[in-house]
Amino acid sequence: MSESLDRFFDHYYRRRPVNATFTGVHTYDEILPDWSPMGISAMDDEMRALATDLSDAHPVPASVRGYRDDANVLDAELARGFLEIQLAENASRHGMRGNPSLWIGEAVFSIIALMIRDFAPVDERIITATRRLEALPAFLAAAYDTFADAPVPVEWTAKALRECDGAAILLDRGIDVWVDSATGAPTRDALCRIAAARAKVAVLQFAEWLRTRPDAPEEAMACGPELYDILLARGHHCTRARADLLADAREGFARARSRLDVLALDVAESWRAVQERLAADHPAPDDYILAFARTWKLCRDRATSENVVTWPDWPIQYVTLPAWTRDAAPYLYYLNYRSPAPFDPYAMHDYVVPPVPAALAAAELHLRAWNRSAIKLNHVVHHGAIGHHIQNWHAYHQATSRVGKVAAVDCASRIGMFCGGTMAEGWACYATGLMEEIGFLSPLERVAEQHSRVRFLARAIVDIELHQGTMSFSDAVRFYVEQVGMSADAAKGEAVKNSMFPCTALMYWLGTQSILDLRETLRRRRRSSWSLKGFHDELLGYGSLPVPLVAQMMSL
Repeated sequence: MSESLDRFFDHYYRRRPVNATFTGVHTYDEILPDWSPMGISAMDDEMRALATDLSDAHPVPASVRGYRDDANVLDAELARGFLEIQLAENASRHGMRGNPSLWIGEAVFSIIALMIRDFAPVDERIITATRRLEALPAFLAAAYDTFADAPVPVEWTAKALRECDGAAILLDRGIDVWVDSATGAPTRDALCRIAAARAKVAVLQFAEWLRTRPDAPEEAMACGPELYDILLARGHHCTRARADLLADAREGFARARSRLDVLALDVAESWRAVQERLAADHPAPDDYILAFARTWKLCRDRATSENVVTWPDWPIQYVTLPAWTRDAAPYLYYLNYRSPAPFDPYAMHDYVVPPVPAALAAAELHLRAWNRSAIKLNHVVHHGAIGHHIQNWHAYHQATSRVGKVAAVDCASRIGMFCGGTMAEGWACYATGLMEEIGFLSPLERVAEQHSRVRFLARAIVDIELHQGTMSFSDAVRFYVEQVGMSADAAKGEAVKNSMFPCTALMYWLGTQSILDLRETLRRRRRSSWSLKGFHDELLGYGSLPVPLVAQMMSL
């Protein structure tokens, strides 16, 4: 073990208590982070000292072999990258000093984190939640000083205000339903409801304060090339220049669109016709939940029969959203598949989906959106089966890297550590293509998967161009509408996310393409000793680490 890394992880969990809860570290479940100006300054001082400490204890090795051969050296480098990114973000308006979604997300998911997992009896979690609820007004009030007079982009304000609506719903109806689900202790339950009511008032006050913020110009939605390049180099460990990545993404986008047109014409005359046929092929209301489980089993059976990856006995079940978060979920960054906490006890993981509405017209609309193709490609293959779920198991149980075990844990507004993104999202996108390779997708589903490739290449293009200032926010929305076929609302929502979290949309394409390139390189190099399953298990065994860095280590 490394004392310097122990100090880093102590800092990581102590300064990010909501991340700690989602990771299964419950020492800090009663508190919220200190994002006041003094709190951020103290955090920055700690991070600078930690970076020096890590460099003294585990210097950068002469070659990438040093990372492969010593997990502490590897983790020290990843931790330094994490700290460098955090310091840069803390100094920018894309972090706590200017991104209101980070604040309301941290506040509401600090409570949701205690509501949705049975890591302790519900009666105990209600007590813990009460203490966090009591801390929530002071936490949100700190934003007023931290933002100072900073203007906020209009679209960021709109997104955060919608999240405030969701938080208010959760703190009202959601808390009531959750508390009612417990054994019933009048004093305890009353204290929780009182704390929730006060927290709701604080959320509403935060929303009113947001409405008074001056509007930032549209160009403020870009983080700028300096921060973007830090994220690219120190987060994704990508050694390629932005310009090269952009050129490749644009070339790949043109090819992917052409292939989409060919595939769509071959099976249904157009992409719009394919969409209609996919939407019409949906389960009946009484078969809705069963369709998820049935498709999951088919996916596992095909992957294991083709021997493409080690698939452990790691149970997952598809269930409807819990009653206490159901009404708030549509307003929030509420994931259907949220990664299991690596350090919590595990019996069965819930994959949550919205229930079918009772009204016939609403039920039909819901089922058309949650059609068999969406169930298979998104909710089974990409998320709940061979994609994220299997990648998480390998990260938690096979990785020797401590960072690799926790980096891609889903937290309040994003994953815990930026460096986990290319493996988490790259593998999940790659896995969907892998299931296509082994014949698991129908002709229509192959077209849908091709459209997904078009979409994540488009996101990579927008991500780079928006933040380097060569594409405006309005241009990004137009690009999504005209070149990808998104609706205006979906395009705007996507562009807002791209702007708030720079270099994040890139990770889907960058991770997937890096895996494909590495696979071909090693297949040629290893020849008779190469196997698909061996490659996948070796790759996943590194955990949630940057794929470009893993590729260097595997290529030695």
